[in-house]
Amino acid sequence: MARRSVPAGMTQGEKIRGGCLLAVYFAALPLAADPMFDLLEKWLRIALGEAVRNAAYYYILFALTLIAFWGWLGRAVRAALDRPGGFFLTVGVGLVAFYGLNEIVFRVFQIFSIGQENLNDQTILARIGSAPRSTILILVFLAPIVEEAVFRGYIFGNLRELSRPAAYLVSCFLFAFIHVWQFVAVHRDFSYLLVMVQYFVPGAVMAWTFERSGSIWGSILLHCAVNGLAVWSIL
Repeated sequence: MARRSVPAGMTQGEKIRGGCLLAVYFAALPLAADPMFDLLEKWLRIALGEAVRNAAYYYILFALTLIAFWGWLGRAVRAALDRPGGFFLTVGVGLVAFYGLNEIVFRVFQIFSIGQENLNDQTILARIGSAPRSTILILVFLAPIVEEAVFRGYIFGNLRELSRPAAYLVSCFLFAFIHVWQFVAVHRDFSYLLVMVQYFVPGAVMAWTFERSGSIWGSILLHCAVNGLAVWSIL
């Protein structure tokens, strides 16, 4: 399978909008979401449950992602359709690599007795139990598009123009960090940062799939498939 380069980079406008989205994703929305929903509850005089808040949170991120990257996502569709055989083959290889490398990481965790539970997975399980439809929609559709556009498309894709190793390292680190930081903050337990290791394999495989498929839709499709299979194993 011949190496393909990442599709044509983002326009200057897309990069600016992407930077704004990054600030909202990492700082503004996490800090403002609860006060915003609390204010909305007072205004509407209704109680917004956790499931509604969680769904609204991702709908906001999804909408902002489309606003920031609509043109770039469209160009990525055309890049995928230019070479559909290689595109789907790359996604398939990525899926095999994902599960193979994840198994290795799991065994290493067992050997070194790293017993930290993944609280993110536990939270997802609880949400599937309480609000299955909205949680599955988030996991299989909304989150993959948002996360791949941000971490692989914007962070990896733009850093790759400067340094490929740095693109892998930074995008994988931030992808891992975003999945654990809230639990570190809530429990004030920095040892939980060890769980970040579990997200380096997915981050690296998704970045590789994006890079080799020539389209962000390669890593989005892989992310959707991985999350979909995880949900299917639970139900």
